[in-house]
Amino acid sequence: MTIREQMEQWELQYLSPYASRSSQSRGRRQPEEECDIRPVYQRDRDRILHSKAFRRLRQKTQVFLLAKGDHYRTRLTHTLEVSQNARTIAKALRLNEDLVEAIALGHDLGHTPFGHAGERALNQVCSLGFRHNEQSVRVVERLEKQGRGLNLTWEVRDGILNHKTGTTPATLEGQIVRLSDKIAYIYHDMDDAIRGGILSEEEIPKEYREILGETPRIRLNSMIHDVITNSMDQPVIRMSEEVEGAMKGLRSFLFTHVYMNPIAKGEEYKAVNMVGELYHYYRAHLDLLPQFYQDMLEEGEKEEQVVCDYIAGMTDNYAVQTFEKYFVPESWKN
Repeated sequence: MTIREQMEQWELQYLSPYASRSSQSRGRRQPEEECDIRPVYQRDRDRILHSKAFRRLRQKTQVFLLAKGDHYRTRLTHTLEVSQNARTIAKALRLNEDLVEAIALGHDLGHTPFGHAGERALNQVCSLGFRHNEQSVRVVERLEKQGRGLNLTWEVRDGILNHKTGTTPATLEGQIVRLSDKIAYIYHDMDDAIRGGILSEEEIPKEYREILGETPRIRLNSMIHDVITNSMDQPVIRMSEEVEGAMKGLRSFLFTHVYMNPIAKGEEYKAVNMVGELYHYYRAHLDLLPQFYQDMLEEGEKEEQVVCDYIAGMTDNYAVQTFEKYFVPESWKN
């Protein structure tokens, strides 16, 4: 019996009846020989971790555009915090921790430069629309490995696609990531806002602090404990009505006081304009796209999609450099 088979057997014996077991995966689009050491979800986790799209997340905005300071979250640190929260919940509930981690690490691979501002810009200018969850799936299915994709399991791709509000993942592990994503950004966006002087603890509505706690750390702990307590031995991942209501209240509070705050987002329109201009420029100059993207066009991919693929893959810094290259006269550059 291989190490992988021993691990699969352990899952069958130990994990919750509601867990997704590696040996029972719906599989990959392209059949592969099994690894003798790692079960399928662990292999998926490793593939995502070693992908180029994952490495680029460290230079993509979470909320604060090019924030001055080393301690503000980026898209990468957000992803790692989602993964940690999700793994804590999965382990406590005896669900598949490898599957949870793979979904969490891959859920934002398709995010644009400049965070949701870039996503909004591409959605406005592209006739096909643009949604980062769908782009994340496209990254792992089509764009990574020079067009070969990562060939991930169905369960991981489903979790990545359905991590947004309004969607329902097919597995409990996917449901954990979907909820952990919200818990993570509510916690760390508020923490960053307080650090940046945009918000103070005293401004957070008392009704939510009374339910969740008086500090960011306590609030994070309260939300994670509530998920575990209310999901234990259940066929669904959920929170209590009281805590879920407080979490949604905090989310609305953040939209009003942070996500729409002129200090935090005052220059966001520049990022939106930059991404929009890059899109129009490349639509008019397809020959300037790297060869990989030109090959996709020759294979029949739609121009709008390929241009979005290229721009969405840019880091913040690379998008700025590219914009300067095409739109700023050389004599005006530093």
